[in-house]
Amino acid sequence: MADIIGVRFKNMGKLYYFDPDGHSFTRGDKVVVETSYGLDCGEVAMANREVDEKELVKPLKKVVRPASTDDIQRAQENVEKEKRAFEICLDKIKVHNLDMKLVNVEYTFDNSKILFYFTADGRVDFRELVKDLASVFRTRIELRQIGVRDEAKMLGGLGICGRPFCCSQFLSDFQPVSIKMAKEQGLSLNPTKISGACGRLMCCLKYEQELYDDLIKVTPRVGAIVSTKDGRGIVTDSNLLSGEVMVLFDKSPDSPPVTVNVRDIKVIRNNRSRDDVEIAEEFDILED
Repeated sequence: MADIIGVRFKNMGKLYYFDPDGHSFTRGDKVVVETSYGLDCGEVAMANREVDEKELVKPLKKVVRPASTDDIQRAQENVEKEKRAFEICLDKIKVHNLDMKLVNVEYTFDNSKILFYFTADGRVDFRELVKDLASVFRTRIELRQIGVRDEAKMLGGLGICGRPFCCSQFLSDFQPVSIKMAKEQGLSLNPTKISGACGRLMCCLKYEQELYDDLIKVTPRVGAIVSTKDGRGIVTDSNLLSGEVMVLFDKSPDSPPVTVNVRDIKVIRNNRSRDDVEIAEEFDILED
């Protein structure tokens, strides 16, 4: 077993594991650690915990030190510098007439590099912009193109449910979401109703999908031939959550379908559902 802590560097950013090096940390403590960009000051999001070493990616870097008052002050000063750098970069983008949207700016802890995050519809030739920014800030400049989901995570906002974006509140990583999930959950395939502010399918479609996958396995599909205590019939509709299906019996085809619980049904032939390829191409753009 190995003793670890979880550290985040931005609000609801990815959780990184570090070796506490004998220190005991609580959630909310500030620590200075070594990252691929050099030293950085992060916040402990997961206190000391023992985990199986097989679950870790070695080598695990050690915490350099608990953050001092000077470290915390430097991190706060970097936040103010980022605001100024954002305004300067916006002006430079206008000067160079580039088709790009600046999203966020990050200073490394030691000020050795400034990262500018942006979105764009295609490739952008920003070489002259980088030279211009380097002449202003006198440090290394990196421009990084991100997707619309990452933009929503960085900027935050309110979803159609009225709550803050899940990605900016508690989701560390984006999970793949597909039109198939919305279809299996019986939701409208109207893009405006199943897509988030980022223009992609809502992350919350993933939350209950595991339950729906289990229910689909035990629920006859529409068109399936089934046998019940009242005779044989065909399934015309189903409700996954209630565990009930509508069955039209062979002996009375002119009568309305009857509601039957899936526990009282024996499937004779389960028809295959329509292939996902047949879903309208207009929905493809909503998927990652």
